[in-house]
Amino acid sequence: MTYGTGKYTYELVDGWAKCPEGWSFTDVGGVSIDSQDRVYILSRSQRPISVFDREGNFLTSWGEGFSRRAHGTYIGPDGSVYGTDDGTHIVTKFSSDGELLLTLGKKDQPSDTGYVLGDLASIARGGPPFNRPTGVALSSSGDIFVADGYGNARVHKFSPDGTLLLSWGEPGDGPGQFRLVHNVWVDKQDRVWVCDRENSRIQIFDTQGEFLDQWTDVIRPTDMFIDDEDTVYVSELVRRVSIFTIDGKLLARWGTGLVVEKSTDGQEKNPTLFVAPHTIAVDSRGDLYVGEVVMTMGGIDRGPKTIQKFARTS
Repeated sequence: MTYGTGKYTYELVDGWAKCPEGWSFTDVGGVSIDSQDRVYILSRSQRPISVFDREGNFLTSWGEGFSRRAHGTYIGPDGSVYGTDDGTHIVTKFSSDGELLLTLGKKDQPSDTGYVLGDLASIARGGPPFNRPTGVALSSSGDIFVADGYGNARVHKFSPDGTLLLSWGEPGDGPGQFRLVHNVWVDKQDRVWVCDRENSRIQIFDTQGEFLDQWTDVIRPTDMFIDDEDTVYVSELVRRVSIFTIDGKLLARWGTGLVVEKSTDGQEKNPTLFVAPHTIAVDSRGDLYVGEVVMTMGGIDRGPKTIQKFARTS
């Protein structure tokens, strides 16, 4: 079955991830792709990082024990793998084969923002790093930008060695304010794009945190990816993905608004294409990967289908 339109038309690759027998991702927090088109999947399973080739063949896994609630990931130009864990309040940097290189934040020590677990409205103020960080990205100079979202309302900027340079953001719906900073991306112009999920918008800043613009043609955006052609791909929690030009013109959009139904044995009734899109990435050939938090949002274990690949056909 095909999805999208025009130049951005895709075919769903059914059963793409060839996982070891009996293996499940449970939830996929993040997906990133390296220069060799290897797909790194950050999941809430016993194997937090699993690596597949572009055909879906399993290559390796690592990271057992470092993560309590994996959330977002990013691969740097040198192949280093960055990950956020909103359960332990840290951001980590690993080599491509799993050697720990850098840790930001203090494990199990959330900053004081007034946040009460599970109550986004309880955030009274923006605080220092971190309180349930959600996403991470790098600028062209190697500076590290972290979305600090579930228990905070800020974006933090660090130097490549992990020195905190600045932070911005407060709870609210005005420019530079956030309701769940869910992910972050830095484009080729070093503009910082922030998925402001519960305000249903994407805000754009310079690297000093000055507000530049915002997009509102999204609903509960969870992640974004900008490719080498400056095409913008967005995953949205309302069970859809959207593709835009860098200026905000909608190019393609697909998904479903159907409610996910669960039978008494925990399986889906009338399975939908998406349950809860949480992360999105694109490889060098333009193929698109969407990971979901199906267990968290739907109470369903989709096994390998928790990440889906859409092969570009046009």
